[in-house]
Amino acid sequence: MYYIRDIKVNFGERSLLNNVSFMISPKDRVGLIGRNGAGKSTLMKIIASIQKPDNGKIEVPTNTTIGYLKQEFDLNEGRSILEETMTCHEEALEIQRKLNHANIQLSERTDYNSESYHQLVSQVSDWSSQLEHHNVNTLEVDTIKVLKGLGFEDHELKNSVSTLSGGWKMRIELAKLLLRQPDILLLDEPTNHLDIESIIWLEQYLINYSGTIILISHDILFLNNVCNRIIEIEMGFISDYRLTYAKFVEEKGKQKSITQAAYENQQRDIAQKERTISRFMAKATKTKMAQSMQKQLDKLERIEIIPEQTKQMQIRFAEVPRSGREVLKANKVAKSFGEKKVFADIDFTIERGERVAFVGQNGQGKTTFAKILCGLLAPSHGEIVEGSNVQLSYYAQNQSDLLDLQKTIMEVMEDKAPEEMRTKIRSILGSFLFSGDDSDKKVVVLSGGERARLAMASLIMKPCNLLVLDEPTNHLDIYSKEVLKNALKDYQGTMIVISHDRDFLAGLTDKVVEFRNGAVYSYLGDINYFLQKRDLENMRAVELQKSTFGNVTANASIASSNISYEEQKKLKKQVHQLEKEIATIEKQLEKLQSEMSQADFYVQANHLDVISKHQELDELLLLKMEEWEECSEKLV
Repeated sequence: MYYIRDIKVNFGERSLLNNVSFMISPKDRVGLIGRNGAGKSTLMKIIASIQKPDNGKIEVPTNTTIGYLKQEFDLNEGRSILEETMTCHEEALEIQRKLNHANIQLSERTDYNSESYHQLVSQVSDWSSQLEHHNVNTLEVDTIKVLKGLGFEDHELKNSVSTLSGGWKMRIELAKLLLRQPDILLLDEPTNHLDIESIIWLEQYLINYSGTIILISHDILFLNNVCNRIIEIEMGFISDYRLTYAKFVEEKGKQKSITQAAYENQQRDIAQKERTISRFMAKATKTKMAQSMQKQLDKLERIEIIPEQTKQMQIRFAEVPRSGREVLKANKVAKSFGEKKVFADIDFTIERGERVAFVGQNGQGKTTFAKILCGLLAPSHGEIVEGSNVQLSYYAQNQSDLLDLQKTIMEVMEDKAPEEMRTKIRSILGSFLFSGDDSDKKVVVLSGGERARLAMASLIMKPCNLLVLDEPTNHLDIYSKEVLKNALKDYQGTMIVISHDRDFLAGLTDKVVEFRNGAVYSYLGDINYFLQKRDLENMRAVELQKSTFGNVTANASIASSNISYEEQKKLKKQVHQLEKEIATIEKQLEKLQSEMSQADFYVQANHLDVISKHQELDELLLLKMEEWEECSEKLV
């Protein structure tokens, strides 16, 4: 058992954590939730011994290992991805080196009866036992398996760490932490830089993890799938529920109603007794009775209502200038990066007042197309025609990462503010929960959620009639997401939103544009209508679809005048059949990949058969894809 006892943390006069206590059991999967700034990350750092509380302590058994996913990390840029990740096994590899050296010594020595020889034999025995614990023979295989689970391809593992973005470097740090397998695994927003396939792999890994997990996440589905216990921090206090997130929400609502009713009943009873005591104390004959009632009242165990966080972010967009009826029009727009075709021949029009959601699998071009629409990226072919009086604001998915870390909050706002808005900066900051001396804080000291709020605050100062938001809920807590959604519902301009969050998109837009296989498909309705029409259960199903676009044009099914009508029909039928076969093979591969992602896969008796089957299907898929490309190219 692990004990968190009476943890207290103060920031000035504010009590961030107020004598927080709870016990953690082995195999607990704890979801730590609460508003941005509630103290989640602070508590996690205290458990990791990175930060000290003002009062209280953490009690864990001797030799307990604790692993914490840092937001800042120091990787050796000169190493390959695999080499850098393998450094997490340094202890085992060092033992192996010592053992190899000792075995060489033993083979060369002949003083079998000497004390030093026997000491060396004993040391070899100890090192051999330790290596059995580390399972050194499978370290590289295990490392590759985890890296691939987190999205790296085989051919990328020899690439230098220096070639990676910050998000991919974070995956290396996460891989190293998972491979160390600490007794207590602490993860602060582990899914922030992961694609959907990696999130699903990580979910399964954590479900099968042998130790204790405490994680912070604003991804409701991820929380619900991984955690069997929810601890909510609110106003310095905690509420502890041994439930999944979905059941926690339901139970919290019930408990709140029950507690509130009991509290109100007790308060009425107390008030009645206090009135009676006051009347009796005025009469000499009933003074003893009044004193007795007062003693009973003093001993009464009073119901307490934990104060709720009532202060929340307030978003009000500036007045929307009127644009022309046709806001943006894309004519035959295509984009390629080298030989990689992202999409081709896209025609797209957005009219004044439309509210559109862009959805689709990662890599299908949602962000690329949005940047082309906003003039931030040039198309390879085609053109974008902008309507009259269009005033655009664009929020990038990494908008908070683009802030100047060395500037203060006030300096960031002043840089972004139009002249007429400068007098309102402090008021806007206050509505985004930055008050008083907060404006003098540098961006570098802000949490991910605080940076996201600052980025959004700097955006809304500029009046706009076309708002393009790419993953605007990144880093926002569950409560702030709802505030943003309500503000966007009230926004009177034209809007494009890229998101994979079904709860956020539900009821927010009136049109969905799906990016799939190099083309776009429109659906007149919100996200739930789209999923129903596509017969898909959730947004993960959308993002897990395999792309078959890349070396052929998007409109491969359009007939060409160079072949006869009968040949066209025959080829179309063949393409359709091949697509069905490819889909079947991909499902089989997904099933095998799921088996191979299990923690104990490589110790299973049939693991070689599974690997062999996977290789066969991979080769078959390649052949079918080549056939599909040949048929499709004839149709172009």
